[in-house]
Amino acid sequence: MSLINTTVQPFSTTAFHNGKFVPVSDASLRGEWSVLIFMPAAFTFNCPTEVEDAADNYAEFQKLGAEVYIVTTDTHFSHKVWHETSPAVGKAKFPLVGDPTHQLTRAFGVHIEEEGLALRGTFIINPEGVIKTAEIHDNAIARDVKETLRKLKAAQFVAKNPGQVCPAKWQEGAKTIAPSLELVGKI
Repeated sequence: MSLINTTVQPFSTTAFHNGKFVPVSDASLRGEWSVLIFMPAAFTFNCPTEVEDAADNYAEFQKLGAEVYIVTTDTHFSHKVWHETSPAVGKAKFPLVGDPTHQLTRAFGVHIEEEGLALRGTFIINPEGVIKTAEIHDNAIARDVKETLRKLKAAQFVAKNPGQVCPAKWQEGAKTIAPSLELVGKI
C-alpha cells in the first residue's frame, strides 16, 4: 500500500540536534514542510556523504520553509558521537533522529527485518503531516539532495496552485500543465 497522501503515523523519539538531545514526534512535522531522509545506520560509508550533501544544501531547505530530518536505526547517543567524529556529519545543523525501536522505519516501509537497518528512503511531508513524495531504493545507491529540493519545490507549487501539475524535469519557474479534456492526446 502506498504512503502517498496518508498522514504520518504517531511516533515519538529523540534526536541529536545542535548539541542537544531533543524530542521529535509526528507533531514536530506539523506546521512546516518536512523532509525525512532514512539511512541504514551511522558510521557507514555512503551515509556520511548523504548527510554532507543535505548539510551543504540546508540553507535552501530552510529558505523553502522545510526542516530536514536524518533518520537511522541508531540511538541519539550514537548520532552525537557520529556528529562529533565525522567531518561530513559534523556539518549537519538539522536533527539526526534515532529510531532504535524501528517504529519509524516500519511506519515508512523502509525497515529491513533481517538486518535491523533501514533502506534509503526519502519522504516529503506537507505542513498538515501528509506524505506527498516517497522514494525508496537500495542502500548501495546514495541520493542527490538537489532532486529532493526539486521535488519539494514541485510539491509546494502544486499545493499553492490547485489544478496545476508539474511535468517531467520541471524546475521552479518553468511552465506547468492545467489538465483538461482538450489536452488529452495532444501532449
